[in-house]
Amino acid sequence: MFLAESSIQLVPDGTLLIHLVMIVIMVAVLNKTLLKPINKILSDRENQIQGKMSEAEEMAMKADGKLKEYHAALRQARTEGYRLLEKERAEVLREREARVRSSKEELARVVAANLDSTNSQEEQVKSQLESQAADIGSLISSQVLGR
Repeated sequence: MFLAESSIQLVPDGTLLIHLVMIVIMVAVLNKTLLKPINKILSDRENQIQGKMSEAEEMAMKADGKLKEYHAALRQARTEGYRLLEKERAEVLREREARVRSSKEELARVVAANLDSTNSQEEQVKSQLESQAADIGSLISSQVLGR
């Protein structure tokens, strides 16, 4: 029985209605003064975050585009550099071939001149030897014959 006497029994009366009205007024006041501003701040933050995210995505796309442009320009510059290098190499090879050709021609002229000089000297020596041989022959024949 001790439990039965100390238990609280709720009986709806007029104060319950007052309490409900006060709770509704408190919810309305809290909603107006606390929840709506917090929700507005959260909504503004979400909008700012979305705006910053879209801006970041746009910047990332621009950066990707710039990176692709950079790589394309780099590839083009390398191609141009290799082309210029190949052009210079071909020009140097042509110049080298021209110098080799002119050196060969000069060497051929010098060899031909030396060959002509040697041939003329050979002819002179032959004619001198023939005249000396004729003189020696007549000297020998005069000594052998005793004249």
